[in-house]
Amino acid sequence: MEKRTWKTYMFIVLMLAPALILTFGIIIYPIINTVMRSFRSSEDGSFTLGHYIFLFTDKISINNIVYTLWIVVVTVILSIVISYLLALYLRFNDSKTSKFIGTIYLLPRFIPSLVAVYGMITIIRDSGFINRFSRLFGYDFKPGLMYNASGIIVMNLWFNIAFATMIIVAALSSIPDSIVESARDVGAGKINVFLKMILPLSFKDVVIAMTFVFMSNISSFTTPYVMGGNNPVMLGIYLRKQFSEYSNYELAAALSVIMFVFSSVSAAIYIYTNLKEKEWEKTI
Repeated sequence: MEKRTWKTYMFIVLMLAPALILTFGIIIYPIINTVMRSFRSSEDGSFTLGHYIFLFTDKISINNIVYTLWIVVVTVILSIVISYLLALYLRFNDSKTSKFIGTIYLLPRFIPSLVAVYGMITIIRDSGFINRFSRLFGYDFKPGLMYNASGIIVMNLWFNIAFATMIIVAALSSIPDSIVESARDVGAGKINVFLKMILPLSFKDVVIAMTFVFMSNISSFTTPYVMGGNNPVMLGIYLRKQFSEYSNYELAAALSVIMFVFSSVSAAIYIYTNLKEKEWEKTI
């Protein structure tokens, strides 16, 4: 094996330098600057914890944090449950219907978010398609999904079910049919096969899907801005108000750090799940 010289190492460094500089400039430096600014007083620039104390003691701020976490957690749970059921159907059903759904279920990923939001509004608002359709049968059904958490969750499901399904389908597709058939041959029922084989083998990818859904919604802006109410609001809207309307940049920086911490916890779970050895791998 040829020994690397200093010229080889220099060449590698020069090749990596543009990417490292770009990463530092658009990711690392903004994070460091935001964290430092979050501890800076708005009046004299001195060190302070006042912004964080305010965010966790002010009633409006607390309501916004709780409101955001509630929407995100419900979105994650519903997205994963629906996606897993859909993935099971696509993986273990060979009908024409499943093949058709398997072809089109990713279409929501290709529709611009703002277009999708306004399209959903025309359907679920109180004077939208659902209401007009109900009037054909003598009813005046109003979904009541605008300017509240329910409407935001419905829209979040539109964005996240396809993505989560894609991840889970890939995980289920990696499970050989021979494993399932062997279990069925020795008398295992469908529930036992699912609980003891399919679910454990796909659990890692389910956790990965959950982390991605969580991170993509904790800082969401478009949906809550268009479909959400005035109070409480999600953290993305609250951040914009502090930054653009009130010019409270230090408080906005503290809020950004809190959102970053929430995402970091989810990212840590993702990394841990990827690095953790499976039990059966330890015996090899």
